[in-house]
Amino acid sequence: MNDRKRKVMLTAKKLFIEKGFTSTSVQDILEVAKISKGTFYNYFTSKNECLMAILEDAHNESIIRRHELLAGRDKRDKNVLAEQIIVRMQVNRELNLLPIYEAVFYSNDEELRNFVKTTHINELKWFAGRLVDVFGEAAEPHSFDCSVMTLGMIQQLRHFWTTGSSKELDIQKLVHFTLRRMDALMADLMEQKEVLLEKQMIAALGISSKELKEKIQVEFIALKKKLEQGADENSLAYTDFLLTELQAENPRVVLLEAVGRSFREASNGTKLSDRVNEVLYLLWKYIDIIKTSS
Repeated sequence: MNDRKRKVMLTAKKLFIEKGFTSTSVQDILEVAKISKGTFYNYFTSKNECLMAILEDAHNESIIRRHELLAGRDKRDKNVLAEQIIVRMQVNRELNLLPIYEAVFYSNDEELRNFVKTTHINELKWFAGRLVDVFGEAAEPHSFDCSVMTLGMIQQLRHFWTTGSSKELDIQKLVHFTLRRMDALMADLMEQKEVLLEKQMIAALGISSKELKEKIQVEFIALKKKLEQGADENSLAYTDFLLTELQAENPRVVLLEAVGRSFREASNGTKLSDRVNEVLYLLWKYIDIIKTSS
């Protein structure tokens, strides 16, 4: 993502929060960002697409941070899972996205509501997968039921806390409280062998590991060309290593995770940090597929 597009998104987000999404027009964004209509539509086909890009950018940031938290640690550790859940809430807080999510939730715009619905389902699928990591394969048939109920509890408790208490929301306390309830919930589901939501409801989205691997390699090659222009030797070294590893028949996940995390840390604050994040998000998706199929 180039700097100009990033500026447009930041301007739009500020206006969406201050004026409300519905009350903000494309013309408002043009005037505050000081860009032409042609420039805006070069990046986005509509105001809706601009908003979805803002929310997707935050989602991708959450995914990357979650993978970095898990890399090299015990996937069965519930404290790691708690940290990963908290990350999503922290990103939404840092970027002040809660007012935007609420505006979308109460809107009648079907496109936006479907986008948020898809994002929510992906969140439930991620959590269901992590529950299997924590509780073992025996929990797999019950993982989506437990995912829906646990994340639902967190959402409702958060909503009640923020509307019914003058104290600032303690995210750590909220998440750990809910996960302790989850232990009893999962144990009961497994003991009763009861399933409400069928497995086909959470079938994986249809991109194969081969297709994703090829796409990542193309993106890394394009990124390498940009890095060569700035003579960034460290970032070039990370890119070359990851490209070489991805071209192997069986890429080593541990190395992809470690080098991917180091690459992101090295790129923070640079002009290409956003572009690096976009490519690393694809890399983490590919790592997820490898882990699931192994």
